Amino acid sequence: MIDFWNIFPAREELLKWHKMNGKGTIFSVNAHLHTPYSFSAFLDIPQAMDMAVAENVKVMGVNDFYSTDGYSEWASETSSRGIFPLFNIEYISLNKEDQMAGLKVNDPGNPGRTYLSGKGLAYPARMDEPYSSALESVRTESNKHVAGMCAKVNDLLLSIEAGFVLDFGQIMADMTKGMVRERHLAKAIREHAEVCFPSVQEKHAFYQKLFFGKHLISSLDAPAAMENELRNNLLKSGGPAFIPEPAEAFLESDMVCRMILNQGGIPTYPFLADDASGNFTPFEESKEIAAKILKERNIWSVELITTRNSPEVLEDYVQYFYNEGFVVTLGSEHNTPAMEPIALFARKRTELSAIIKEINYHGACIVAAHQYLTAMEGQGYLDAEGRPFIEKRDHFITLGAALIAYVIQNHHA
Repeated sequence: MIDFWNIFPAREELLKWHKMNGKGTIFSVNAHLHTPYSFSAFLDIPQAMDMAVAENVKVMGVNDFYSTDGYSEWASETSSRGIFPLFNIEYISLNKEDQMAGLKVNDPGNPGRTYLSGKGLAYPARMDEPYSSALESVRTESNKHVAGMCAKVNDLLLSIEAGFVLDFGQIMADMTKGMVRERHLAKAIREHAEVCFPSVQEKHAFYQKLFFGKHLISSLDAPAAMENELRNNLLKSGGPAFIPEPAEAFLESDMVCRMILNQGGIPTYPFLADDASGNFTPFEESKEIAAKILKERNIWSVELITTRNSPEVLEDYVQYFYNEGFVVTLGSEHNTPAMEPIALFARKRTELSAIIKEINYHGACIVAAHQYLTAMEGQGYLDAEGRPFIEKRDHFITLGAALIAYVIQNHHA
C-alpha cells in the first residue's frame, strides 16, 4: 500500500504552491467506475487507467459494489499516471417505508430498493463494528444468492444436454476478486458456448434450446449484447434461473448511510433520472421533492451516470442540485460488458456542456479535499452528524483543485 497522503506538502504550503502554479484548469473527471473487484467492462484496473491517460481524464473514482478491496491498487495505478484517485463504494439498500408505500426510488422494478454510494471514503479503508460484520454478512448472502442461480442454470444446461455446466468456484477464482454477480454467470455461459459449439449453426441451435425456442437476437460478434441477452432471458425476473434476493441481502438505507459515514465517506444518492422514453421513477420525477427528502435524510451528495440521460435533463438536474448545496459528481459505471469511453458524454454520445463539466469537477474537488482532510486532520466536508460545511464549499473546491493539480504535475511513473 502506497503512503498516498504523504506525497503532499502541508495544507497551507500546498495552497501557496497552487496559487503560484495552478492554472484554473477544469480537468476531466469520471467519478464512478466499477472494477473486477465487483463486475466491470475492464479486464483489470491498469486497463482503465491506460484508457484514462489516452482520453486525458485526470480524476478517476473507483465505485465497486460492497468492496474497498481495490483501493490500494487504484491509488498506485492512478497516481503513477498523474491521475487523482477518488475512493468510493456502492451499496444496494432497502428503505422499508418507501417499500410499504410502493414507492420506486432508483430501482425501477423494486419499490423501496435504493442504490446508495459513498464518496471519498477514508484511505486506507476503515470500518468499525457493527458495520464490518454487517457488510461481510451482506457480501456472503449476495454470493450465496448468485450461487443458487448458478445451480439453476446448471439444471437448465443439463436438461438441454448442453455438454457443459458452470463451476461456481472456478468463476469466483478466475473472473472475480471475491464478489460474483449475475453478469459473471452470463459471461461464463457465453465463453463455454464459444468453446463447445464451434460453428455458427451450432451456437444458434444451443441458444435456441437455452431460450426455450426463442432465437438469439444479438450478433455472435457482439459479446456484450449476448451477455445482456443471456442475463435478461435466464437470470432476471421471469427467467428460469431467477431467484428473488432474500431480505438478508440488503441493509436498511439508514444503516448504509451510517456505514458510509463510519467509513469516512459522504452518503450519496445516485439518480437514474430520465430513461430512453423520457420517464422518471416516482421518487425522482420532481427534483424539488427529491431534494427536500434527501435533505431530510441527511444525504447532501448526488451523482448521475451521464450515458443514461438526455443533455437537457443533465443540465436541469445537475445545476439544480448544485445550486441547492449538494455535492454533484458524474460517472460512467462501466459495470456492464460494454466497453465505452472513459471521458463522459450524455445519451447518444452527446458532448457535455462546459457548466456540467465544471460542476462535476467542483464535486470531485470537494471529494478530494474531504479525503485528504479526513486522512490528515480527522474531519473533512461533513461534521460529526454528517452535515456538510456548505459555507466552506469554495475553500474545499480550492483545496481539492490544489491536490488534483499537485498529483498531475508531480507524478513519477
